[in-house]
Amino acid sequence: MNYLHTMVRVSNLEESLEFYCNHLGLVILRKMDNAAGRYTLVFLGTSKNSEGVVELTYNWDPEVYTEGRNFGHLAFQVEDIYAMCQQLIDAGITLNRPPRDGYMAFVRSPDNISIEILQAGDSLTIQEPWASMPNQGHW
Repeated sequence: MNYLHTMVRVSNLEESLEFYCNHLGLVILRKMDNAAGRYTLVFLGTSKNSEGVVELTYNWDPEVYTEGRNFGHLAFQVEDIYAMCQQLIDAGITLNRPPRDGYMAFVRSPDNISIEILQAGDSLTIQEPWASMPNQGHW
């Protein structure tokens, strides 16, 4: 068995691509518009050579998506969790769970998908302002 992708429905494709590509650093692997089905699929990966990691599904007809806790979260590993979290804060993205332990943080996508960010390798040395930063909302 091979892992192929995780599909998440998005209500605003441009806003979601801004978040996943410009802030998380994913790249578009392929995009497909299906006029008959009235939807667009965008497959994102961590590099141009990666397999599909996230499939964004945008339905052309407006639809309200409610948060489904049964989904869980998407997880990405980064080389420097503090640098990534600072980059997200600088972009105006809320850290729902800061990396107080030097290892794990959570943010939310524009559609309220929980995104876990994990430090590659061992935890970084615990430091401020992260160590005393409180949670915001839920993750």
